Amino acid sequence: MMQIVCASANPDKVAEIQAIWAGSAIELLPRPITVPAVVEDHTTLIGNARLKARAICDATGLPSVADDTGLFVDTLDGAPGVDTAYFAGQHASYAENRAKMLHLLSGLPLHERTATFRTVALLVSPDGHELAVSGQCRGFIALTEVAGIGFGYDPIFIPAEADGRTFSQMTEHEKHELSHRGRAFRALLTALSG
Repeated sequence: MMQIVCASANPDKVAEIQAIWAGSAIELLPRPITVPAVVEDHTTLIGNARLKARAICDATGLPSVADDTGLFVDTLDGAPGVDTAYFAGQHASYAENRAKMLHLLSGLPLHERTATFRTVALLVSPDGHELAVSGQCRGFIALTEVAGIGFGYDPIFIPAEADGRTFSQMTEHEKHELSHRGRAFRALLTALSG
């Protein structure tokens, strides 16, 4: 069994990665609470993933995996992009980020609310070797928020490949099959197994 430390401090993300990798030959170890938060100040998803993965790898001496995800809304010229987690402010809640998004798109019909979720997953080994993959999911920002499971923008993101439901209306398995994070971490698992 390969041990990999998860660099994310977001428990929702960690739970998703664990679910995606369930049954694999990888033991995903939690990020040590003694390691300070990493400032994600890079202008790209891969840059932010690298900052996090390297910091945790250096601190633990073990391979570390990190991801960075962005929601790129076409009518907002790709915003929020790398600032997705902080769209409504540095300490904004998931609900505040969704509310800002719905406010900015208010009045637009669904077909003008196209967006892409992108995830970069990056593994750093103690020897400095890096392995990076990405996953994406095209879709739409819903007209209204739909309660359900999930986190972040799940209650307002409708994958184009699905049946009109938001991620929050899907089962965990359905979401992971279509989602940007599911695709990225399955690709990483395939690369590690190859």
